[in-house]
Amino acid sequence: MKAPDYITAPVVVVGGGIAGLSTALGLEGCLLVADEPVGGGSSCLAQGGIAAALGADDAPGLHASDTVRVAAGLADAGIAGLVASAAAGRIAWLRDLGVPFDATPDGQPLLGREAGHVRDRIVHAGGDRTGAAVMRALCAAVLKRSDIHRLEGHALADIIGCGQRAGGVLLEARDGSRLAVLAPHVVLATGGVGACFDRTTNPPTSRGTGLAAAARRGVALADLEFVQFHPTALDVEGDPLPLLTEALRGAGAVLVDGAGQRFMSDVHPDAELAPRDVVARAIARRRLAGEPTWLDASRVPDLEPRFPGAAAIARAAGFEPTRDPLPVTAAAHFHMGGIVTDADGATSLPGLWACGEVASTGLHGGNRLASNSLLEGLVFGVRVAQAVRTARRPALVGAPDVPRRDSAAQACDPQRLLALRQLVGRSLGPVRDGDAMTAALAELARHVPASRAEEDLVTVARLLLGAALERRESLGSHFRLDYPEPSSACAARRILRPAAATMLPLAAPQSRVA
Repeated sequence: MKAPDYITAPVVVVGGGIAGLSTALGLEGCLLVADEPVGGGSSCLAQGGIAAALGADDAPGLHASDTVRVAAGLADAGIAGLVASAAAGRIAWLRDLGVPFDATPDGQPLLGREAGHVRDRIVHAGGDRTGAAVMRALCAAVLKRSDIHRLEGHALADIIGCGQRAGGVLLEARDGSRLAVLAPHVVLATGGVGACFDRTTNPPTSRGTGLAAAARRGVALADLEFVQFHPTALDVEGDPLPLLTEALRGAGAVLVDGAGQRFMSDVHPDAELAPRDVVARAIARRRLAGEPTWLDASRVPDLEPRFPGAAAIARAAGFEPTRDPLPVTAAAHFHMGGIVTDADGATSLPGLWACGEVASTGLHGGNRLASNSLLEGLVFGVRVAQAVRTARRPALVGAPDVPRRDSAAQACDPQRLLALRQLVGRSLGPVRDGDAMTAALAELARHVPASRAEEDLVTVARLLLGAALERRESLGSHFRLDYPEPSSACAARRILRPAAATMLPLAAPQSRVA
């Protein structure tokens, strides 16, 4: 194995989305790593807003209660209360950074409602372009900080260990060159697993690299079976699929069948504003039966000024949203599971921290409440930064090591990768079946990865399938045809500690890169 170049850093943050940037801004110096330009990823694509109890009729306790209720009883009530209580402060912080939140004529926050919320509490910026507005402000703040060093175009390959703790990260550039970053504190903010599915709203960077790297080191994971599917991805050719924000339904858009008739009122009392898993499952069942589903957004008043992003997406696909029903499908959107952390983002491996979608804090349980994802990254980003700043900064003792990898190839064949993603989509969609998942695991056992990307995807898929097969019930976003009801015999939150891979000494670095 060719020896990598190396650099050192007091803290390395891997991930250029809202969680990574929030963490970096809270630290006193770090190296910020991203496999694309900082500020991209799922955060930038987010059309929904940020949930915060800002209204006169609202309170953090109500927000926390909605979070726990929608989570199918699996959310940690203490974590939900912590996040809801911190929401207003994080909105104020973003406003101070220059995020132009939408406001009423008298200057008050313009609050919207999305599925699962009992109050109007969703703040937006630029209508349905909140993620982009927030990321612009965070990127600008990062660029002003001379103590935040950026390294773009490098993907996480593995977590480096030193003794019994994390000691840095091994990175790979697009040309296949490798770089070891030695650091006593590693923060993973690498996002979710949506790009492991063939139908997803997530960008290609959301491919579970952080989850796979943590699994290879035997780090504790939890709730891996719970994947949230967005009900209203635009059903057109595309990878990722364009997303039509849930706020459209909050503003009056309805789901209809081929005859133009609403059907969600027969599924759930809240109709189109039922929890996402309910809506996604209803759409997925119709698709499996060969029945298309459409979103009628023509009923939304002031569609263009309120939802400029959705209107532009629809027109780019050849639809006029003020007149035409829009074909929609359920698509992988958010992973509730991930690396187990405490309230400060610490994982089971000393020196390794995680925040954002890659982490499992207990906030989301079996089903994420709408617009809690950007909020999670904001709240835990600053909490991780504060914890790292007060933590001891130990010297790295022992020879650095990395997990043994079966594939040496960095470049991947897109068609081979697509075939794996289709397998994941068929077996781990909104409606699951034990036989199909067992068959998928058997197929993965026979698969010989030809690239690092395939190896990571196979690792993630096996973890998710194993967790989904173990949960012999239907709960939250996890629904099984062979176990269609909840079961009191199943554990609430399931924590898994995967077997660590064989570790190999990190080849002696060739040089120190300034």
